[in-house]
Amino acid sequence: MSELLEVNQLTMNFKGLQAVNSFSAALTENRIYGLIGTNGAGKTTIINMLSGVLKPSSGTILFRGEDITCHRPDKIARAGILRTYQNLRLFKNITAIQNVMIGAQIHPSYHNYEAIFGFPRFFREEKRLQENSMKMLKIMGIERFAEEQAGALPYGAQRRLEIARILAANPKLLLLDEPAAGMNPQESAELVQIIKQIREEFGLTILLIEHDMKVVMGLCEYIYAMAAGCVIAEGDPKRIRQDSRVIEAYLGRARKDV
Repeated sequence: MSELLEVNQLTMNFKGLQAVNSFSAALTENRIYGLIGTNGAGKTTIINMLSGVLKPSSGTILFRGEDITCHRPDKIARAGILRTYQNLRLFKNITAIQNVMIGAQIHPSYHNYEAIFGFPRFFREEKRLQENSMKMLKIMGIERFAEEQAGALPYGAQRRLEIARILAANPKLLLLDEPAAGMNPQESAELVQIIKQIREEFGLTILLIEHDMKVVMGLCEYIYAMAAGCVIAEGDPKRIRQDSRVIEAYLGRARKDV
C-alpha cells in the first residue's frame, strides 16, 4: 500500500486559541481511518484544513506527494479530496438524482458553448452523467428516491444522498464528518456496511469523524484519538479501546473495564 496523504505538524490558531496542535498523520491507500474525540477536540478543524476551508497556521499537507497546504477548496476537490459536513448541504428543492449529477460536474467534459447551443456531445454527456448518478444512488440504497425532492427525503436517506453526490465526483480520499449523526441504530449499522462496500468498489481511502463508537469500531482500521487539539493515542481499534488516556478523556476517569 502506498501513502496517499501525509500531514506534518498541522497547527491551527484562532486569535490566541490553539484549536489543533501539531497534528501529524500518514494515510495509505484503500484504508478506513477514524478521528475521534470529545466536542472541541479539534476534529472538524482538521477536516477543514485538509479540504482547504481553513488555511493552517503552520504545518504541511501532502497529497500524492504534492504540497496542497495553501490550495483553494475547489482545487483540492478536483485533485480528489472530497468531504461531507456535519450539517447537510444538499440542494433541497431539486431531485435526488439532480443533486448527484451536480456532484459529477466537478470534472466537466464539455464546453459551456456546447450546452448553450445544444451540441450532441452535451446530450451524450448528460445521459452518461444521469446513468452514473443513478448507479451512485443504487450503491447507497436510495435509488427509489431518485425523482423526489432532496428536502423531502427521510433524514437517513438525505445523509446517504450526500455521500452519493460525493462519490459521483470520483474522490480518492473521502472525508466524512459525522456521517451517522441523527441516524437510528439500524440506519447506522446499514451505513457501516455501505461504507465498507464503497471502499472496496472504488478503492477509496476514507477518514471519518464519528461519535458513534459502534460505527467507529466497526469500520476503522486505524484511529487517531484527540483531546484539546492534540492526538493522545493512535492505533488499531483494540489499542484505542484499551488506552487509559482515551478512556479518561471520554469518561473523565481511567478505567480498564469499558
